[in-house]
Amino acid sequence: MADDDHQPNAELEIAHVLFIDIVGYSALLINEQTAAVAELNQIVRHTPHFRSAEAAGKLIRIPTGDGMALVFFNTPEAPVQCALEVGAALRESERIRVRMGINSGPVDSVADVNNRSNVAGAGINIGQRIMDCGDAGHILLSKRVAEDLSQYAHWKSKLRDLGQIEAKHGVMLSVFNLCGEGFGNSEMPSRMRRRGQRFPSRTGRRRRVWIGAVVIALLAIGGFVYRSASLPGRSASSSLASGKSIAVLPFDNFSDDKQNNYFADGIQDDILTALAKISDLKVISRSSVMRYQEKNRNLPQIGRELNVAHLLEGSVRRAGGEIRVSAQLIDARTDAHLWAETYDRKLSDIFAIQSEIAEKIVSQLQATLSPMEKAALNLRPTQDLEAFDLFLQAKQLITNFSDTPDRKETLLKALRLLDEAITRDSRFALAFCWAAIGNDNLYWHHLDHSPARLALAESCVRQALAIVPDLGEAHLAKALVFYHGYRDYAQARQQLAIARRSLPNSAEAYSLTGYIDRREGKWDDGTKNLEKAAELDPRNLKVLGDLEVQYDLLRRYDDKEKLFDRAIAANPATTDYFQLLRGETELEKGNVSQAREVLDKLPPQYDPDGAATVARINLFLYGANPGGALASLEASKQAELMGGTGSLLPRSYYEGQIARAQGDKARMEVAFTTARHEAVRLRGLEPPRPEGHRHLKPARLPIPPQPRGASR
Repeated sequence: MADDDHQPNAELEIAHVLFIDIVGYSALLINEQTAAVAELNQIVRHTPHFRSAEAAGKLIRIPTGDGMALVFFNTPEAPVQCALEVGAALRESERIRVRMGINSGPVDSVADVNNRSNVAGAGINIGQRIMDCGDAGHILLSKRVAEDLSQYAHWKSKLRDLGQIEAKHGVMLSVFNLCGEGFGNSEMPSRMRRRGQRFPSRTGRRRRVWIGAVVIALLAIGGFVYRSASLPGRSASSSLASGKSIAVLPFDNFSDDKQNNYFADGIQDDILTALAKISDLKVISRSSVMRYQEKNRNLPQIGRELNVAHLLEGSVRRAGGEIRVSAQLIDARTDAHLWAETYDRKLSDIFAIQSEIAEKIVSQLQATLSPMEKAALNLRPTQDLEAFDLFLQAKQLITNFSDTPDRKETLLKALRLLDEAITRDSRFALAFCWAAIGNDNLYWHHLDHSPARLALAESCVRQALAIVPDLGEAHLAKALVFYHGYRDYAQARQQLAIARRSLPNSAEAYSLTGYIDRREGKWDDGTKNLEKAAELDPRNLKVLGDLEVQYDLLRRYDDKEKLFDRAIAANPATTDYFQLLRGETELEKGNVSQAREVLDKLPPQYDPDGAATVARINLFLYGANPGGALASLEASKQAELMGGTGSLLPRSYYEGQIARAQGDKARMEVAFTTARHEAVRLRGLEPPRPEGHRHLKPARLPIPPQPRGASR
């Protein structure tokens, strides 16, 4: 929609606006999104009030990608009646759930970039913000619409005053719910439940802040101590979120073309990357913040989960050669808006917008900038916008390649896009860096484990450093090549030291340093580096898994089990996986009964790569019950390899273990001989174990692979 700034001589009209939004749209596949929008359009076009207003020339239709805005110029009841008609039609469809928001207010007519009729003004903006407060089934109204309807008895009984909520940019909205038998949603919207439905005046807020300060002081005098429930080993003071800490949440894509998601993600990532280069800030890594894609976010909870004091939200709308970027900084501790700005510029100004936002954040957080960091904020990666667009597409593919069905083709497609970008701009150093990362992933994951692929990765790094010798991303990529390609730890460590000067918040750099420390027996240094990586990337299962392995090898079982709880909280779908690891840990501690109790809670069908079977075999063998171990093995449906990716062993190996426990020497020798031949046969077929997977324990499950390839 158009900006709410309008020409001074524009003629304002009162419009009655109905916003409709498909709930869960972003989670749908592309073809499902297209089908859902088409079905919704068909339903809306056949409602009586839509058709009558359109026939009278009293309606403007505005697509919003995942829904629409209908602007009526006849009566205040028109959008309300239309909403009821849409709701009634959708009750017959189980595939689409929508939320709706209605407002009346001043608008003026404008032409959009396609020279089509559009409108701008407070009437439009407030309507959308009202809708954003709702969940599936809600028909929410602004106070103005509710007051108009309350003059009529048949509407008054169906209105529920929900109170006030603070919308974007500090705007206070009074929201009403329209519901009744057979229409609407009578539940309190989740966003308003989370925000407590109370928004005191500024004076009241100051008073409560003052009272809170007094209470905190009294607690301190009384000797109360705050205990951290986050990373093991951290002191109480370090667990409190630093005022100079921030997470940049995923930006909303408000472009009409929802396939432009990569562009919104790219803008968010570039701002995050710029801030992450400032050593006076703590900036959470991308892989952790991308877990918060939902629209109605519980910001204080996110702040606690990421252990940061501030959050940056934003949105991107691209249309032709124009772009609108909105950003707002929020204090996660109080849910207060600290700063907000909307930038309406030419697309060619995108780098300037990113720099301005980063500089505003630095100023708000009162961070100290070195001359090198200040220069980095204003660095323009390329002069060619088409090359930049190709780069953003490629970067998204490489970042997410491990989640795609054909990982090799995904990486090759990304490399083709980067080749195009480099052809357009041969000085595009970041494009060379990501080409090195893409080639490194192909090599390391045995998708193309050839010397030629490794040579390509090296060549890309050399070209990036020739263009920008002190580019931190290039030195990090070079460290990957030394580590993955040659196991040259000294050279990799040297490159990491250079990279961390300009990438002080890089979880990848800390993780890779920690792996080298572990391989060289520097256990204390390795633990510190892996803990730092988990602090910067606290919702990344791979990073948590790497630290869990470190604690396991050091026999720090209590710290290890705390990580299980954090990992399950980060992704509840991994509950069974970490419960299995918890059972293994109890076995390591010698707690056979506790291990049995944990393993018995696993679903009977849960046995990825036979890992649960192996854990139960170990359980029976530890309990001197080889008959139970044999029964578990025979019940397993695993045909050949067992134990989990990273430590898969032939089934005959476990037969040999059981035979040895039974004292059957002849059967043991046959089984172990078979296992040895099978292991030799498979030796050249398996990819190398990603860092973080132990070689000693058979029952080991795969940690989800980390994109890009640094954390291995």
